[in-house]
Amino acid sequence: MQQELQSLPKGLAEDVARNLVMVAKLIDEDPEQAYAYSRIALRLASRVAAVREAAGFAAYANQKYSEALAEFRAARRMTGSVELWPVMADCERGLGRPEKALEMAGAPEVRKLDKAGQVEMRLVAAGARRDMDQIDAAIVTLQSPELAANSVQPWTARLRYAYADALLAAGREDEAREWFAKAIESDKDGSTDASDRLAELDGVEFVDALGDDEVAEVVELRVSSDESEDSTDAADDEGDADDEGDADDEGDKSAEGDKD
Repeated sequence: MQQELQSLPKGLAEDVARNLVMVAKLIDEDPEQAYAYSRIALRLASRVAAVREAAGFAAYANQKYSEALAEFRAARRMTGSVELWPVMADCERGLGRPEKALEMAGAPEVRKLDKAGQVEMRLVAAGARRDMDQIDAAIVTLQSPELAANSVQPWTARLRYAYADALLAAGREDEAREWFAKAIESDKDGSTDASDRLAELDGVEFVDALGDDEVAEVVELRVSSDESEDSTDAADDEGDADDEGDADDEGDKSAEGDKD
């Protein structure tokens, strides 16, 4: 990215870089704000491939699939890279065109992808099969050397999870349970909810220590206690004021007696 921005005037390059940094920082926690920053970068430097790619991912995160696809295509034209091919195919799915996604999964570009890209393409293709209610075909699509490998790679948890989910959709619960468990083993950063899915299959329910009624009762008691304390404080203040008043009256009477 830095190399691409070097073609811009220094001040402009710095402005664009700041916006791209914000896109990367916010895209997971606040995708709408990330999208806003991406639009600023796009207005400043639409001829920079990194900007078009960032704008594509920001649009994708906000389910603006048509816009995302246009940006990814533009970035690909500028770089000639096939790296974005799987996410472009997933945009086709988002637009309700799973057949197009499957067509892209069989294109020559897939053979040019690295291993991570090929696994991502397999996930997209399986998703497209499921979009078309071809569950068994989705299961077969996910069966691969990467799925069977014992080594854990960045894509392993997601691949195992997708396979378990497809098995469950096909009514193969025992196998789904096994693969959700395998997904948990490889999911070191919690990128999936495999543990929740497995617990659900095992009939485990997570409940709060206190039910809603009990929480409301605790809150009510706490409020009543606070009000009681406030009333006590007010009574004490009033009592202090009365005592001061009585003392003043007694003092006045004593003073009058001295005068007599």
